[in-house]
Amino acid sequence: MPYDPKSIEPKWQAYWEQHATFRAVIDRARPKLYVLDMFPYPSGAGLHVGHPEGYTATDIVCRYKRMRGFNVLHPMGWDAYGLPAERYAMRTGVHPSITTRQNIETFRGQIKRLGFSYDWSRELATTDPDYVRWTQWIFLKLYERGLAYEADVAVNWCPAQGTVLANEEVKDGKYVETGDPVERRLMRQWMLRITAYADRLLADLDELDWPDGIKAMQRNWIGKSEGAEAVFAVEMSDETFNVFTTRPDTLFGATYCVLAPEHPLVDRITTDAQRAAVDAYRAETARLTDIQRTELSKGKTGAFTGAFAINPVNQARLPIWIADYVVMSYGAGAIMAVPAHDARDHEFATQFGLPIVQVIAPPKSDAGSVDITREAYDGDGVLINSAFLDGLPVAEAKQRIIGWLEAEGLGTRKVQYRLRDWLFSRQRYWGEPIPILHLADGSVVPVPEDALPVLPPALDDYRPTDSGEPPLARAKDWVLTTDPRTGQPARRETNTMPQWAGSCWYYLRFLDPKNDRAPVDPEIERYWMPVDLYIGGAEHAVLHLLYARFWHKVFYDLGLVSTTEPFRKLFNQGMILGFSYEDANGKYYEPERVTESNDRFFAGGTQVTRKLEKMSKSLLNVADPDDVVRAYGADSLRLFEMFLGPLEATKPWQTSGAAGVRRFLDRAWRLLCNETDELDRQTIVDAEPDLKLAALLHRTIAKVTEDIEHLRFNTAIACLMELVNVLTPMKPRPRTVVETFVLLLSPFAPHIAEEFWAKLGHPGSLAYEPWPVSDPALANAATDLQEYPVQIDGKLRARVMAAPRLGRDELLAAVKADPAVQRLLANVTVVKEVAVPGRLVNFVVKR
Repeated sequence: MPYDPKSIEPKWQAYWEQHATFRAVIDRARPKLYVLDMFPYPSGAGLHVGHPEGYTATDIVCRYKRMRGFNVLHPMGWDAYGLPAERYAMRTGVHPSITTRQNIETFRGQIKRLGFSYDWSRELATTDPDYVRWTQWIFLKLYERGLAYEADVAVNWCPAQGTVLANEEVKDGKYVETGDPVERRLMRQWMLRITAYADRLLADLDELDWPDGIKAMQRNWIGKSEGAEAVFAVEMSDETFNVFTTRPDTLFGATYCVLAPEHPLVDRITTDAQRAAVDAYRAETARLTDIQRTELSKGKTGAFTGAFAINPVNQARLPIWIADYVVMSYGAGAIMAVPAHDARDHEFATQFGLPIVQVIAPPKSDAGSVDITREAYDGDGVLINSAFLDGLPVAEAKQRIIGWLEAEGLGTRKVQYRLRDWLFSRQRYWGEPIPILHLADGSVVPVPEDALPVLPPALDDYRPTDSGEPPLARAKDWVLTTDPRTGQPARRETNTMPQWAGSCWYYLRFLDPKNDRAPVDPEIERYWMPVDLYIGGAEHAVLHLLYARFWHKVFYDLGLVSTTEPFRKLFNQGMILGFSYEDANGKYYEPERVTESNDRFFAGGTQVTRKLEKMSKSLLNVADPDDVVRAYGADSLRLFEMFLGPLEATKPWQTSGAAGVRRFLDRAWRLLCNETDELDRQTIVDAEPDLKLAALLHRTIAKVTEDIEHLRFNTAIACLMELVNVLTPMKPRPRTVVETFVLLLSPFAPHIAEEFWAKLGHPGSLAYEPWPVSDPALANAATDLQEYPVQIDGKLRARVMAAPRLGRDELLAAVKADPAVQRLLANVTVVKEVAVPGRLVNFVVKR
């Protein structure tokens, strides 16, 4: 009989909750392990099947580590403030306080149905008043240390959404989520001085066990550059401007200067003859983000101001242009252009017919290959056409010119960062109000700590305002208040914090969520921190991680935490994509309506195109985990999510594929249970396995253990399938082998494993049973294997050794787990899998 997850899974979920099986307390007798998921924001109707991928991975690790004797902390909560939640409320017409609460209930129910071993006693939401209190308290600490300040800054303003947007949220001048136009505005905003921590954020990356690509992205975002800042005077004027350059050795090759279009000097130096052209160009560039403006492949554009600068090293007259490839957010918003030795400057000079002067001569071996009229030369060499620098190698020339600039009072040595201070204000309703009061005399004072939390007032109309003023400004009775310290009339700050604020420190509050005296107790923090494993999507590779690291370093300086970094090991799971079906008119169809014929797809009589895309309700390709649980069970969904491929890989989803792992669980059920679903005591016997079975068992233990340690869950599952395939025809079956299999299965499919354990006569849960240990001598004992040819599009490409008598699913699993096969399939899309048991496997692919 197949097993019935509808009765088994709720039974064990209730058991774990009733017995608080996974509640974590400090236990200094055991090594600690803090495993964290990037918590979800409950801004939609529920999870899709892509969300549980990372949660399943962390749960497998946690269950395995508990059995290895670790004291495991595994919490869950909700990133409940922010623009996604507010947009969802606007779409549904229901207040965000209501939709957020409802969505949390939905998300929690979905997650609990999947049997994750969270310590639910630590559950929190960033909208909880207690949590808001401490988020605002942290802001006040930043303010006290001079790390929070107001400034007029150029921002991406979305009139339709009524708020500023990050550069990453804007593409082609539009908000990526909605397509609404975005423009550049100069606005008064609250900023956080993250640049004060740039060096530490950069240096401390070296100590982290993070993917190299993620660390590289963080380094590039911080963008440390060493060079000099030179002072350029404007001809026939008292005006000057500073230029930061990493190549001060090329100063004699500067032939023009470029200011950012928004540079404040532009208005003062532009001549009447050039005013119209400059104004038109500035209006054009205001619609672009900094990322769009600095894109290397973009053609160069610009406008001449009519003014000239004086080169400090040779008094040459340099025309001053404005161009969008220079931005105020880097350096001083001004550059000296050396077209002979910089590709962007060369392209610009060629476009506008500006001079090109060579000042670096390449090594003699390369001299004949350099033609600066055709392209810039950015290699090494010696200085030419550079007065007192002539004949010096580049490195020495840099030091000589910096010394000369400093001696002449015309410049200084400087380290520059691409990183800009964090724009912290949001003109939204659904966020933590910034705890600041504005007094009548123009001064700014913080809200006293004992007056926290400052919660958003109840507003029926929380839409963006037409004027750009934050929605909180509508709450006049809330805005107009008094300063508790002096009794003076005051206005509350009406900007709110970004969604990033709540997610910057939630990992700390999980440690001590009920503390009303501090964000976290120092003794508790010292025990649990840092986070040992953090799993989430790569979309947070820069901003969330950078902001959390910044706040953590401030906490360290305040003495609130004992570690310099919050997340010791980071892993990014790949995205799970869904098949969408679109006709020639752009209409999408539900997958259930689509049929396939001769490699073509039809919805009724309409031919459609199948695409593999990110899951989206608008594309009708979202799969609901509840549907999969109802059809196959939570254990099947967990196994299928992990069996799709390597955790870090992008993978296609087809719900019907879950049937394969469900068949595996059915076979496992039949290993233990008779027709009445009781333990088959005639088949499960107290006997020692023969050498061949013992060798397979201990190889399986070793393989599954190693794979879990390295997060290779798909190959671990394949190994368990092979063991079941061997045990299925065997009667009787040694109890020791069966019990070991159950323990190995339990992190992946905990509900059925708990049921097996109970049927085998063990009281209580297996959650803390000792993990099986492999005997290397037995694991290395000789066994018979079969060779399986592996074809791609009918051509032999590999041979895989695996157990004999494998069924179709087990054969596919064994072949796909082989590293050589994984490399062959890495850069292709598999459209069909053909497995002939006992003979071969063939993959039909699309490149």
